[in-house]
Amino acid sequence: MLAALVALAVSGPVMGASDSFMDPQGPIAAVQKTHMLRATWLILIAVIPVLVLVPLIAWRYRRRRNSAATYAPNWDFSAGLEFLMWGVPVAIVVVLSIYLWKATHRLDPYAAPFGEGPAVQVQVVGLDWKWLFIYPELGIASVGEMGMPTGRQVALTLTTDTVMQSFMIPALAGQIYAMPGMTTQLHLVADTPGVMQGENTQYNGRGFTGQKFETRAMTQDDFNGWVETVRANGILLDGDTYRTLAMRTDRTEVQAALGTEKMPDNALYFRLDDGDLFHTILGRYHRGTALAVHDQPGTADFGKTPTGQEAGE
Repeated sequence: MLAALVALAVSGPVMGASDSFMDPQGPIAAVQKTHMLRATWLILIAVIPVLVLVPLIAWRYRRRRNSAATYAPNWDFSAGLEFLMWGVPVAIVVVLSIYLWKATHRLDPYAAPFGEGPAVQVQVVGLDWKWLFIYPELGIASVGEMGMPTGRQVALTLTTDTVMQSFMIPALAGQIYAMPGMTTQLHLVADTPGVMQGENTQYNGRGFTGQKFETRAMTQDDFNGWVETVRANGILLDGDTYRTLAMRTDRTEVQAALGTEKMPDNALYFRLDDGDLFHTILGRYHRGTALAVHDQPGTADFGKTPTGQEAGE
């Protein structure tokens, strides 16, 4: 969470988008906000007395003539003070532990305790420096924009085809890491229509600050319309298109390479071919042999032939 907050402070928000769990747009972020506030108030029970009493004690027992403070050089123990100084922190730790245990199970990113079914399935692939969202059941994909219906669970399955990255939509749910050759899961629910900022909070090079996207929560009818718009205006996401998408390019550069006049200025739309792109990406890391440098997204040689030429030359 700290890394995510630092990233938000450094890079700034998407204009007009909610970018904080302190402004929750769904039940999961709302529980996270409540959890943080309760934990903060409990910790302040121990912190505030220290902040108040330390300067008062230093002032009362400062070195001076005719001091009214009791001088007791042989005093070294007080049962009452020991009980207070150790008992209160122990009680706070016990209460926090119980509450944290319950909140951790309730907010398990692999569980789906919120929203209505059936869940919308979205496969997420982290690249340099953009996120690819694949809707396998709908036959579409997008970059720079993730659409979701309000009130319904959205089940994300995440991986990367480059370095480790950290996926986060602060106004909807906490962050979760994604790594190549592995999958993680995250469940989201949005209460009302709106636009929320999502991003990568794990530093990964020059395009890190621009690796953001808009999460658009819509009514079910509007979401259906968004799906049709993506399907009608998207280009085919085949092997060649994916290779262009996986290059070490930021959103502006890949928009110039693949965008069309039918797409928004800040998003790319795709139609899926007949293959299973997500599991093809995963499978490349499970062959038992290392990928060649020119076949590994995230490297300077990706997209080149073994002789060093650009693919297609």
